[in-house]
Amino acid sequence: MDDLARVRIADEPDPMWEILLSLHVLRYREVAEPLARWRRRVAPVLPGVVRSLLALAPPIGYSPDFLTPSSRSLEEGVEAVLRTPKRFLRADLELLAAPPTWARPLADGEPGPLRALGAALAEYHRRVLEPHWTHIRSAVEADRLGRVRGLLSGGYEELLRDLHPTLRWEAPTLQVHYRFGERDLHLGGRGLRLVPSYFCVDRPIMLRDHERQPVLVYPVNRRTTDRRHSGKLSALLGQTRAAALEAIGGGCTTGELARRLGVSPASASVHATVLREAGLTTSRRHRNTVMHTVSPLGVDLLNPVSLSVTD
Repeated sequence: MDDLARVRIADEPDPMWEILLSLHVLRYREVAEPLARWRRRVAPVLPGVVRSLLALAPPIGYSPDFLTPSSRSLEEGVEAVLRTPKRFLRADLELLAAPPTWARPLADGEPGPLRALGAALAEYHRRVLEPHWTHIRSAVEADRLGRVRGLLSGGYEELLRDLHPTLRWEAPTLQVHYRFGERDLHLGGRGLRLVPSYFCVDRPIMLRDHERQPVLVYPVNRRTTDRRHSGKLSALLGQTRAAALEAIGGGCTTGELARRLGVSPASASVHATVLREAGLTTSRRHRNTVMHTVSPLGVDLLNPVSLSVTD
C-alpha cells in the first residue's frame, strides 16, 4: 500500500523523455500518424547536433539512463544531466551496444564534452520540439485527466492495471511484458512516477537501473483529425471555436483550454461559454476551477471524422 500511495502522474510532458523518445522516432523505419507527419515536418529543420544525439539513442536496445532525469523544465533536465556523477556516466555508456568514440571523454566526466551534450540537448529541443510543444502538452494533459478520473473511480490498483495491456500489477511488483520476455519493476516502498509521453511508441518503458527512482513512461493517445472535417467544422463554428471544441474533447479546465489554444484565460472562458450555451459542451465548477467536457451533441460533431491512433 505504501507504493500505491506514492504513485504520481507527471502533470507536464517531461522534456528529457520527449527528447530521447523523439530521437527514437526519427530512426524508426515506420511509424503511424501523427508521428510520421511530425517526422516529415521536422526533417528540414533538424540541427547538426542531431547526429551526435542519435548515436546515444538507438531505437532498439539500451539508451543511457542519465539522459532522462526527472524534470519539469528543459533547463532543469539539462542541468541534471550536467550533474550526473561520473560513475553513472561510465556505467551507462558502457551498456551502449555501439558507443561512439567521441563519448569516451564524456564517460570520464570531462566538463567540455558534458557542456557540449547539454547544449546539443537544448538546441534539439528548441529547434525540433518547441514548435510542437503546445500540441504535445495538450495530448499529455488530456491523458492525465483521464487517468485521474479513473483513479478516483477505481483506485491506484485499477489505474496501474488499465495503464497499458502489457502491464500487470502484483504488489509490490509491476511487470512489463515485451516481445522477447518481461521485466519486473520492484518498487520496494519507493513509489512510482508515471510519465505520459507523446513520443513513446508501442508500449511502456522504464529505466534499466533499478537503483534509480522507479519511473514508468507510457504512450498517450495521439489524435489526428481529418483535414476536410476540420474545414467544415471551422466553417460552422469558426476556426478558433472549432479548435476549442476539439481541445475540450478530452476534458480540460479553462486554464488548460487557454494553453491548448494559445489564448488568454478570459478569451478561453468566452469560447467555452459559447460552446456550452450551444449545447456542445458542459461545465462543472470545482472549488476555484471549471472543468469542461464535450456533450453528446458535441461528440456527434467530432466522432464521425475523428481517428484515434494508439501505437
